Amino acid sequence: MTQRQGFVLRVKADKIDEYVEAHRHVWPEMLQALRDAGIRNYTIFRADNEMFGYFEADDLGHAAEFLAAQEISARWQDAMAELLDERVPDSGPPALEEVFRLE
Repeated sequence: MTQRQGFVLRVKADKIDEYVEAHRHVWPEMLQALRDAGIRNYTIFRADNEMFGYFEADDLGHAAEFLAAQEISARWQDAMAELLDERVPDSGPPALEEVFRLE
């Protein structure tokens, strides 16, 4: 069964352009790590300096554990930490509570 996760990140106001550009050119190794973790349909939307992300996986727990063990994920999170108000854990961003779903 597909599991879904949404999250919100706050980008430093003076780093928005850098954040957007970084996501236009995500490192190929990071993209592969996301795929290898079983993550798919990953999208990030922007509202001013807040980013809303959404992705799916068959097992979100496994995906988080897999990414936490990947050196490339830690390097990506280190690079993004300079642009964000708070560093994202290597296992991924904190999940939002799901309150509605239309199937």
